Amino acid sequence: MPVITLPDGSKREFANAVTVFDVAADIGAGLAKVALAGKVNGELVDTSHTITEDADLAIITPRDEAGLEVIRHSCAHLMAMAVQQLFPTAQVTIGPVIEDGFYYDFAYERPFTPEDLLKIEAEMKKLVKANHPISRSLMTRDEAVKLFSEKGEKYKVELLEAIPADQDLSFYSQGDFIDLCRGPHAPSTGHIKVFKLMKLAGAYWRGDSDNEMLQRIYGTAWGDKKDLKEHLHRLEEAEKRDHRKLGKQLNLFHLQEEAPGMVFWHPDGWKLYQTIEQYMRIKQRQHNYDEIKTPQVVERSLWEKSGHWDKFSEEMYTTHSENRDFAIKPMNCPCHVQVFNQGLRSYRDLPLRLAEFGCCHRNEPSGALHGIMRVRGFVQDDAHIFCAEDAIQSEVAKFIDFLHEVYSDFGFSEIIYKLSTRPEKRVGSDEVWDKAEKALGDALDAANLDWDELPGEGAFYGPKVEFSLKDCLGRVWQCGTIQVDFSMPGRLGAQFVNESGDRETPVMLHRAILGSFERFIGILIENFAGALPTWLAPQQVAILNITDKQADYCREVEEKLTDMGFFARADLRNEKIGFKIREHTIHKVPYLLVIGDKEVESGSVAVRTRTGEDLGTLSIEEFCEHLKQDVAQKGRKVQ
Repeated sequence: MPVITLPDGSKREFANAVTVFDVAADIGAGLAKVALAGKVNGELVDTSHTITEDADLAIITPRDEAGLEVIRHSCAHLMAMAVQQLFPTAQVTIGPVIEDGFYYDFAYERPFTPEDLLKIEAEMKKLVKANHPISRSLMTRDEAVKLFSEKGEKYKVELLEAIPADQDLSFYSQGDFIDLCRGPHAPSTGHIKVFKLMKLAGAYWRGDSDNEMLQRIYGTAWGDKKDLKEHLHRLEEAEKRDHRKLGKQLNLFHLQEEAPGMVFWHPDGWKLYQTIEQYMRIKQRQHNYDEIKTPQVVERSLWEKSGHWDKFSEEMYTTHSENRDFAIKPMNCPCHVQVFNQGLRSYRDLPLRLAEFGCCHRNEPSGALHGIMRVRGFVQDDAHIFCAEDAIQSEVAKFIDFLHEVYSDFGFSEIIYKLSTRPEKRVGSDEVWDKAEKALGDALDAANLDWDELPGEGAFYGPKVEFSLKDCLGRVWQCGTIQVDFSMPGRLGAQFVNESGDRETPVMLHRAILGSFERFIGILIENFAGALPTWLAPQQVAILNITDKQADYCREVEEKLTDMGFFARADLRNEKIGFKIREHTIHKVPYLLVIGDKEVESGSVAVRTRTGEDLGTLSIEEFCEHLKQDVAQKGRKVQ
């Protein structure tokens, strides 16, 4: 006689064992109609799952996040079924749920086409109308191998043969389609109504380039049409904001095959880069960091001592000279310890905050490269804080305040905080880990921040806090981090003399705010759709003459603005003023100064913004004051 406790605390008693669906029907016919799955004592299960004893139960519907995952999982199977209905010789391989959707990889004798996608989607809609029941069954490994061998599904057989023979496996069936899956799934295909197939791509079997190339079909699925429409709108906006397109349009940078994953910065792009670097340099000075510069190429022995050679050697660019192996640095931390080690440090020298705009190189796979968001050569706003254990919390608290100042100046107000705690394999005692994790958590709490814990996700040498930005499209970008390191200072011989006169190994805090400059600039470009805040814009003012008669005055205005430190350019081309205004608006220049005879006579400028706002006619002094205030606002005000 199971008693079912619902999320609102109410209880329902049943005379016999019941399924999740039975409970939903007992609550109401409307709920039973939309029920996709259940969560029994925290475990996600099918609606057909039988409850035999007292349990906590939540009915999962399309409104729930878990419900979306069930829909997408089921939609992946629906797509695979449709593919095999239309292309009977196609073999189904792997099809997981991913963010906002799903994909499936297929082996087929010819490439799928966009026209095929339309046919597959139409077939999926037919299968939805047919409302095939979806059922779960169990098989032994050997039974499953026999079944899929008879179907000619060699890829499934290969997956199955890698599973222990004594393990019972779950399968889901709908019509003639069956696939290995842990579930849960929707009760029938009729529950999967809102979906769209998105694109085709190639993918190697099991991600190995030595294996066959398969065809991947991506799709998205949602609980209602409104959510799908909003998702497609976000994708459309993201495409418009693609930093690669805008980088070319605004003439900021380019990449080419002769230097894969390395950025060629153009004059305006380099101005943007330098503005950010100089801003961070000033902020770091204000927060008591000492800037240093360390070598690009360091002998292998240092990387072996630090532990990086064992873990990262495949990602490191190496060279050989005079019977010695060297590596181009993939990160800055071992070199910073070398600076710390010059001379014996005292507790009075701590905390020592060493910062570097360090250029690093990592041999990323070519398939992972993505514009300037994922590159092989990059610069980090990297710093390492050497301190005693009892200073961890205060240093983390100071860092959080610093990070908030910076993100606010760049126009980001929504930040996500995550604390990654000790992994199973780690160095250091539990007592030291307890202190470090508590220090990080207390620092977040002291700042009144909501944060999530990621158990077991810390580095082997210490816990860390990750800071992620949410942009104007709701996308999340992990940028900042602070990590506690108990390992590397000791491995590299770092010591200081404590108050008792004894030698002690410092704790090293690895920290970054922007992460890599390249990636952060890509995020900025996409967040602002290229219309960067005035303080960041590589050209802040375009000065446009109507006829040649105003050319000399335009040059005077350009010189005055430039002397005041603003990025201003006079456009004296023999073009119509409307053409010039359109062109500089497309290039996202914050301010356009239109100068005709009247402005020359009065020593003024007619001011308009890139959004088309007319600020009227101002004296040069009035405009300079307006521009100065706008630049000072930084990311808190965007024209």
